[in-house]
Amino acid sequence: MKGLVGVLLLVVGCVSAAAEPSMKWADETRLGRPFSKDPSVVRFGGRYLMYFSLPPFDAKLAPPDAPKGWSIGIAERADLTSWKKIGELRPEQPCDAKGLCAPGARVLDGRVHLFYQTYGNGPKDALCHAVSDDGVRFTRHPQNPIFRPSGVWTVGRAIDAEAFPFNGKLLLYFATRDPQMVTQMVGVASADLKSDFGPAAWTQLKDGPVLRPELPWERKCIEASSVIRRGDTLYMFYAGGYNNEPQQVGVASSADGVTWTRLSDQPLLPNGAPGAWNASESGHPGVFQDEDGRTWLFFQGNADKGKTWFLSKVGLDWQDGRPVVQCEK
Repeated sequence: MKGLVGVLLLVVGCVSAAAEPSMKWADETRLGRPFSKDPSVVRFGGRYLMYFSLPPFDAKLAPPDAPKGWSIGIAERADLTSWKKIGELRPEQPCDAKGLCAPGARVLDGRVHLFYQTYGNGPKDALCHAVSDDGVRFTRHPQNPIFRPSGVWTVGRAIDAEAFPFNGKLLLYFATRDPQMVTQMVGVASADLKSDFGPAAWTQLKDGPVLRPELPWERKCIEASSVIRRGDTLYMFYAGGYNNEPQQVGVASSADGVTWTRLSDQPLLPNGAPGAWNASESGHPGVFQDEDGRTWLFFQGNADKGKTWFLSKVGLDWQDGRPVVQCEK
């Protein structure tokens, strides 16, 4: 393990020192300053689509029909660097009346499925589902919310949805907190890929977390899991630490989607050095594998303790079955 840790630190050091990444993007329409979080990227219809969280409007900028809470933004681009917002998902159902955010997008059978969370309900926040034929206009499940966890280990809250197809099932990863609302951890449920992904479709696969904070840098929070498959192995990129503690990105692997093993006791993608654009954090990862096989890790960062939030990305190489962050030239 010590040798592995040294390699990871050497690789990410060049990323942390970079003054400006090739992608540093955020929408400014809500607050009059850059503020976008929680990226999830897919390729669909010959273009890239990025789904992300938008904050509530500043009262001075709010149009008459402005939603009161968080919403989900949709951006597009022919490449993966410069983005343009083309749409939004705003509160529409009783369950998301106070807001919705943290999207997890997945293309299944020629449609974009979006799993996301309600926001503003504390322990009662839960996961929802919507589907789209064009990636922009979504039809929401009439029985939303579709999932919240159960058991004495959890307060019953579910946020940060990530859906991943595996062995005929759709695995649904979520973050939740303990009954005291102190420790954040990740759990998993599954549904048949042929189901409608409604509330009755889901089975919680473990009466407890599949990953919980254990390392010093993870503090009391593991959240925002994002999964990719290479060969027979699943890799989970996850955020450790609450926002700006700093939050940083770690990685674990699994053969079955339930039992996970960290690949290092250090973050794969740490926050930046003092003065860097991401000095306050590098968090909430969204991994994306393109059609050419290249792997990109999208994430959020800022240097001002959350006054602004930018979305960025780094390339990943794979060495001996392990992801390695590429250094930007």
